[in-house]
Amino acid sequence: MAAKEAAVGAEQALRSHIIETQEAVTPVVLDAMSRAPNARLTEVMASFVRHMHAFARDVRLTEEEFELGLDALNRIGQATNDSHNEAVLFSDVIGFSTLVCLLNNGQNGATETAAALLGPFWRMHSPATPNGGSIIRSETPGPALFANCRVTDPDGRPIAGVEVDVWQASPVGLYENQDPGQAEMNLRGKFTTDATGCIAFRSVKPAGYPVPTDGPAGDLLRAQQRHPYRPAHLHFLGFKPGYKTLITQVFVDDDQHLESDVVFGVTRHLIGDFRLGTGPAPEPDVEGPWYLFDYVFVMEPGEAKLPAPPIR
Repeated sequence: MAAKEAAVGAEQALRSHIIETQEAVTPVVLDAMSRAPNARLTEVMASFVRHMHAFARDVRLTEEEFELGLDALNRIGQATNDSHNEAVLFSDVIGFSTLVCLLNNGQNGATETAAALLGPFWRMHSPATPNGGSIIRSETPGPALFANCRVTDPDGRPIAGVEVDVWQASPVGLYENQDPGQAEMNLRGKFTTDATGCIAFRSVKPAGYPVPTDGPAGDLLRAQQRHPYRPAHLHFLGFKPGYKTLITQVFVDDDQHLESDVVFGVTRHLIGDFRLGTGPAPEPDVEGPWYLFDYVFVMEPGEAKLPAPPIR
């Protein structure tokens, strides 16, 4: 080990990293990082450094701006806790999360059901709920929603046994972990597709909501004079071994912020058809207006793996 370290030290001594001018900084840093045994790490970090250094030169970054950027990074970390992930939110509001999602899934959002953002509010252990059951676990005013969803492969064949995780904000625009007035796991449930690839459940029609604005993401939105709203949507996560895990959202088609989602998450294929019901509702206790929602999700063959939960 000592001999190997000595050899590495001798090699580094032959490569002078004394900085002569600002133009020399980038090649020196790239050289210092070029011998990592992990080829992918070398590739990613080299590109990252080149782009970050080019960015600083392009905008002529001042020392004050550099300090502001470091402070923002620190505050992103400080604002992240068990119930809120500011890092995810910040990535969302600059469109980076959506870009990474579309680069890794279905033809840049042009497939029949494109993937979408996981979002900062998914929780790992949603309660198992029988097909046709309700995900309303505490009093939640709002129009009733009856959803019927089907999961198929790319050839239209139904896929049985898919675990489908569903979660949404309440009609006042809050997820249950943000709202002490909601029961634990309210408006969350996990279903399993039947032999026809179908699940059905009852909920309430979701509402749009503002993303949290009390951290660095909110500071950026205010500085850019952008609104903080997401259009109303339902979240879905489909999981079955042998198929690529599907993470997606389906948006309410009449929402006023459909074309200006603060996190740039809306694609054409993710706009749902939420139809106002007519006549008697499917269940007798429904009072007032109610809605129907039907949707077909397509899962592609591939690796099934669950994402890391952004919150607990």
